Amino acid sequence: MTGADLRRLLLLAAVWGGSFIFIRVAVPVLGPIATVEARVLIAGLALLAFGYATKARLELRARWREYAVLGALNSAIPFVLISTSELRLTASMAAILNATSPLFGAVISAAWLKEPLTIRKIAGIAIAMGGIVVLLGWSRIEATPTTLLSIGASLLAALFFGLAGAYTRARMKGAPPLGMAAGSQIAAAVFLAPILPFAMPHIPPPGRVVACVLLLALVSTAVAYILYFRLVVDVGPTRALTVTFLTPIFGMIWGTLFLAEPVTLSKLFACAIILAGTAFVTGLDFRAVRGRAGIPVANPDDDINKDYVSDESPVATRCSGR
Repeated sequence: MTGADLRRLLLLAAVWGGSFIFIRVAVPVLGPIATVEARVLIAGLALLAFGYATKARLELRARWREYAVLGALNSAIPFVLISTSELRLTASMAAILNATSPLFGAVISAAWLKEPLTIRKIAGIAIAMGGIVVLLGWSRIEATPTTLLSIGASLLAALFFGLAGAYTRARMKGAPPLGMAAGSQIAAAVFLAPILPFAMPHIPPPGRVVACVLLLALVSTAVAYILYFRLVVDVGPTRALTVTFLTPIFGMIWGTLFLAEPVTLSKLFACAIILAGTAFVTGLDFRAVRGRAGIPVANPDDDINKDYVSDESPVATRCSGR
C-alpha cells in the first residue's frame, strides 16, 4: 500500500466516521425517513453525474433489478435503522455498533454461500459480542426499552450490511462498482419516496441541518463510494476493509469535537474488543506489515481476494458509506 493509498484509506474512514455526526444532527429535526431520502437521492444523482461525466460503465438498464435489491439491503433499510437508532444513541456508540457488520457478513456467508465458518471466525464473533456486552454494560446510558430498541436497530442495520455483502458476491459478478453505487442509491430513493409524504418535517430545517444533510450525501456517501472503489481496485478488498477498524475511531473523535460526546473508558475498551473480533473474522493479520504504511496484510488464501481481479470486479465485502 502506497502513501497515497494510505491517505485515501484515512480520508475514507474520516468521512464515513463523520456520517454518524451528520445523522445525529439532522435526524431530530428531519426524522429518519426524510434524512435518508435526502441522503440517497442527492448522493445517487451526484454519482450518476460523475459517472456520465467520466463516461464510466454503469449498466443501469441491464442490472436495474440487482441494483434495486442492493439499494434496499445496503442503503434504504440500514440507513433508516441507523438514523432511527441515533434518535437515542450517541454518534460514537452508533459508529462502534456498526463495526459489527463484517461479523454478520461472516455468518450470512456461511449460511448462504457455504463459506466455512472456521474456529477463528467463531472466536472473532464471540470476542466482538463480548465487546458489545462491555459497551452496553459499562455505558452510562439508561437501559430503557426505547434505548434497547435503538441498540437493536443499530445492530440490525449492521446485519443488513452483511446481507448486502453476501448478495453482492452471489448475484453481481462483473458489475461495475460505480454502477452499483449510483444505481443502489437511486433505487433506495425510489423505495423511500412513497413513505416520505407521511414523514415530512413539520418545520423548515435550519441552515445547520441542511449543511449536515448535504455533507452526509455528497461527502459521506458519494465521495466515500468513489474513494472506497478506488481502494478496492488499487489495493484489493481485504485491505480496503481495514477502514472498518478506523471508522469507529473517527466516529468517536468527531463526536467529541463537534457534539461534545464524552470518550469514556468503556467506549474505548469496547471498541478495541469489537475491532479485535472483527480482525479475527475478516482474516486480517496484524503481525504482517508491508512497506512504510504499516497496513495489515490479509491472508493470501482468503477467498475474498479471488473475486476482485480488476476494476470490473464486484465489491462484495462492503458496498456503502455509513
